[in-house]
Amino acid sequence: MNPQPLQTTVVGSYPQPDWLVDRDSLKGRAPPRVKARDIWRVEERFLEQAQDDATLLAIREMESAGIDIITDGEIRRESYSNRFVTALDGMDMDNPGVAIGRTGRPTPVPRVVGPVHRRGPILVRDAKFLREHTDRRTKITLPGPFTLTQQAQNDFYSDDASLARDIAVAVNEEAKALKATGVDVIQIDEPYLQARPEKAKEYAVEVINRSLEGVQGPTAVHSCFGYAYIVKNKPTGYPFLTELNECRAQQLSIEAAQPNLDLAVLESIPEKTIILGVIDLGESRVEASDEVAARIRGALRYVPSERLMLAPDCGMKYVERDIAFGKLRALTQGTRIVNSELGGTDNLI
Repeated sequence: MNPQPLQTTVVGSYPQPDWLVDRDSLKGRAPPRVKARDIWRVEERFLEQAQDDATLLAIREMESAGIDIITDGEIRRESYSNRFVTALDGMDMDNPGVAIGRTGRPTPVPRVVGPVHRRGPILVRDAKFLREHTDRRTKITLPGPFTLTQQAQNDFYSDDASLARDIAVAVNEEAKALKATGVDVIQIDEPYLQARPEKAKEYAVEVINRSLEGVQGPTAVHSCFGYAYIVKNKPTGYPFLTELNECRAQQLSIEAAQPNLDLAVLESIPEKTIILGVIDLGESRVEASDEVAARIRGALRYVPSERLMLAPDCGMKYVERDIAFGKLRALTQGTRIVNSELGGTDNLI
């Protein structure tokens, strides 16, 4: 029997067009934790229509590049996390707090002043729009409860674990609503697992599991060291990774190309499908397909093909659009080379 063909996906974001956002403003600040309306070039009354159009462009470019499992590019988001968290009850957005980001600088963040609840759908329209405009398999991302807790000023709960548990309930409710739209994969983004590993060991797996409880179908957890555009020097190993063997998600998404990850660590995650970043977003050069194929072969030394999926590293929204498309093409072409060597057939068009 031929091995299962290796599949390609993206982590979440894709570059927003220059006519939609002020990319200089976007790049000139830390990823916003509170609302950042000023990055949008389009006035409020036309914004949703413009975001829809830009989302269609992102969908078509991912399809054209040959990606198997696509997202909506997170085109409607100012950052991966703030669109969700600013819609929750219990957050004072008029008087934000301050937290120290992973770069060590103070950042305006939501201030928790009451019980955190999800008041209604937040990303459901995004998921429906994606599902209605592609025949590919689809994925929608949500910020995770541990990371959201680290990105808030807690002025209400007795401790951060209690805050994280209520955020996990809200994430869970949204995840179930997203799944009901027909989206194939729900992914929880948890970059702060690596920034705060000691705190993560206290309660992160518990709240991740609560956020995924009862969510049917494939689920993923993404973790990383920060966007390549912002974080230049990254460790070659994850301080919080093997612990994720105990989480409910079937898939773990990790960056590996920019940090030049020691791929032997993949042997320590035997229960999960690995979504491995094999495209370096820390440089503008588009990798050759043979270079990507070599990275994939390196991973196959430690994880079987049936438990491996390929993706770029995270933070593609900061990459120039033509470069991003070129990198996705390199990803699919490199995957095709290795699939041919494995004797499988792929789904690229």
